[in-house]
Amino acid sequence: MDSFLTAADSALRTLFATPRASRPCPVLPADVTELDGAQKRQAGALMRVNHVGEVCAQALYASQAFATRNAGLRAHFEAAAREEGDHLAWTRGRLDELGARPSLLNPLWYAGAFAMGLVAGRLGDRASLGFVLETERQVEAHLQSHLERLPAGDHASRAIVVQMRDDEARHAAHAQSAGALEFPAPVKALMQAAAKVMTTTAHYI
Repeated sequence: MDSFLTAADSALRTLFATPRASRPCPVLPADVTELDGAQKRQAGALMRVNHVGEVCAQALYASQAFATRNAGLRAHFEAAAREEGDHLAWTRGRLDELGARPSLLNPLWYAGAFAMGLVAGRLGDRASLGFVLETERQVEAHLQSHLERLPAGDHASRAIVVQMRDDEARHAAHAQSAGALEFPAPVKALMQAAAKVMTTTAHYI
């Protein structure tokens, strides 16, 4: 029951509460961001996608913490979720600064990610860690692509994305060192396809 209540609390906080970061938002002090209307719209769409990714990250870690019977692994998932919570707060704050809105489909994204994380968790701890490993690898590559697509003068968004990318790479390394299962190519491709649907839709809605 405690695990269920914790998972429910995570969902409510992610979807309806104002996120609070435990770390200061990354900045590039020497650079001032100045964007025209088109650049703001482009940056806002990309940061909306990144915010959706963090909504999904909260769901994934909450479901995997709920599924595991290993107290140490549960603590690992909860710690990672707290760090991803910083990303959630940073991306939401940047959306506000850009005058952009979060995805209207965030409850759907959260539910889908929670379901996938729960399935991975029920397959065992190594599979659950393998899901983290592959997800974080794909997110790292996705964030790198956003660095290439963000307006060159959007120093504020770029600073956030760089820190997020580095954190995701570290999460992947931790999962691998903890004994993550390496997924076969068809599973990785399926995960990529699902992520593509989400990112493409969230860019606009």
